[in-house]
Amino acid sequence: MEQIRVCTHAGPGSEPVIRTVPWPKVGRKAALIKVGACGVCGTDLHILKGHWPKPLPWPFTLGHELGGIIVECGDEFSEDFMSKPLQVGSKVMIPPLMPCGRCYYCIHYPQTANKCLTPVYYGRYLGFDKAPHLWGGWAEYVYVDLEMLPGTKIYKLPDDMPLRLGALSEPLTSCIRAFNRATRAGGFSWGDTVVIQGSGPIGILAVAAAREMGAGRVICVGAPEEPRLKLAREFGAEATVDIEELKSPQDRIDRVRDIVGGFGADLVMDCSGHPTAGPEGIEMLRDGGTYVEMGQFTDAGSIDTSWHRICTKDLNVLGSWGFTGNDLPLGVDMLYRTRDKYLWLKMQTIYPFTEAGVAQAVQDAMAMKTVKSTIVPWPELLE
Repeated sequence: MEQIRVCTHAGPGSEPVIRTVPWPKVGRKAALIKVGACGVCGTDLHILKGHWPKPLPWPFTLGHELGGIIVECGDEFSEDFMSKPLQVGSKVMIPPLMPCGRCYYCIHYPQTANKCLTPVYYGRYLGFDKAPHLWGGWAEYVYVDLEMLPGTKIYKLPDDMPLRLGALSEPLTSCIRAFNRATRAGGFSWGDTVVIQGSGPIGILAVAAAREMGAGRVICVGAPEEPRLKLAREFGAEATVDIEELKSPQDRIDRVRDIVGGFGADLVMDCSGHPTAGPEGIEMLRDGGTYVEMGQFTDAGSIDTSWHRICTKDLNVLGSWGFTGNDLPLGVDMLYRTRDKYLWLKMQTIYPFTEAGVAQAVQDAMAMKTVKSTIVPWPELLE
């Protein structure tokens, strides 16, 4: 019987180990997906640093930003979450967080089903020991089963969409939801000036999302210049602020205010994942502006701050956590519609699916040598 290779980590700080598991028997409401590309997310890095605030089922397979192709499916596996038809050969992506549809938040507050109490969570809460052991994107194949895990969501990608592009749909959707969250709160309107804190993959995607969703001006604060700030400008940031050049928060605040006008920006969004960004970011805002925190997906620690500044500046402060089931098509659509407008694939640095390749992908992402380290098990599926 054919064997499938899958990567696991034993705990924070551990090295990747590639194991082999048998080809699964695919259930009647299940599918086996051949992974074309899977990104290394900042959340993956924080998990490996020990920042995840809840118990995790070590060992397990990381990776949740994936695009793949269905190679086998059951008789009753026929459509995606949005009722689009699926079959062998369909290109798909699966998100990490899949609301159950039955808990308190899913039923009473569907617009915040991202806070589901019992979600299906690929690349995180499904341990390797659970058969058939294919529960994350750092693997040759991933398995979905709507009978075993009824909350599972799967989304069809356009037939001519590169799988590498599909792998960006999950992080981009998080950015889109964050801006929509600000819009619904009255904190983001067409023509607004936006500052993005962080020039990693989420920051770069947020720059593009801000432009596509109507921002008038976009400024990105981050580092290093190569490859990140340079790419931020290519994706639509009119100016960048290098935190390696301007080392004090006040210098960075002053530079942002010089760029946007002395009163400050309409909206500041933190995509950096560093707790020090918050107190600095609110000083980049005009009074009455909006601060959106979407970068603290894991617990990287606290920092001293004064909430007096939030009060006296009359600010909106919003948190944004992932996205709901209905948000995902927005990310797929934006990527597909703008596939010739932005050099999306330029974000990605490709690594082979070997223990050394996975380790290097993680190491380079942590060192900020890449924008989006991307693991590719099957190079023939790149196009």
